[in-house]
Amino acid sequence: MKTFRNLTIIFLSAALILQGCASMNKTQKGAVVGTATGTAMGAVIGRASGNTALGAIIGAAVGGAAGAVIGNQMDKQAEEIKDKVPEAKVERVGEGIVVELSSQILFGFDQSDLSADAKSNLDQLVTVLNEYPDTNIELQGHTDSKGSESYNQNLSEKRASTVSGYLATKGINNTRLSIKGFGETLPKYDNNTDEGRAQNRRVEFLISANEKMIEEAKKETAQ
Repeated sequence: MKTFRNLTIIFLSAALILQGCASMNKTQKGAVVGTATGTAMGAVIGRASGNTALGAIIGAAVGGAAGAVIGNQMDKQAEEIKDKVPEAKVERVGEGIVVELSSQILFGFDQSDLSADAKSNLDQLVTVLNEYPDTNIELQGHTDSKGSESYNQNLSEKRASTVSGYLATKGINNTRLSIKGFGETLPKYDNNTDEGRAQNRRVEFLISANEKMIEEAKKETAQ
């Protein structure tokens, strides 16, 4: 019961913080949310909202003045991604970025091999990722609800792994990359429609500051 109460307090606190940040820009939100949250809160928010990307980025937040510096860099990177990869859905969250690419862009139906168009889109994304080398990139694979849970879990992992492998061949350091597969467990769209299922077959890129960026931001604000 004590653990449940603590998690409830954390979640409610996060909700109040996020509501209070409504009038702030993305950089300011990153500073405030990061100051009052951490891994525990990020995990709670991720589970409660069904959005593991949101939870992971909030959980990794540094906060304070350093978080604001990181947020400013992420603002610039997000705008460049939007410009380079217009087919992608790009969202600034706290001190990070979530980039969503559906399987319509990346893969054929029930496949984990990248299409020619997919490679072209990823090549454009890579140009931006290489301009900001001091970030970590977690690739999360998702599927629709067709097929068995075990099959979809395996497919989501294969797709995340395929994208990660391709990024590595284009010069993204392997130490920056990690993968997770969630199968059909975290739909963001309606699995009862063809359009919704197509959108659920997606790979999400979670871009967050690595230790070098964090330390440099802290040094900058300490001067």
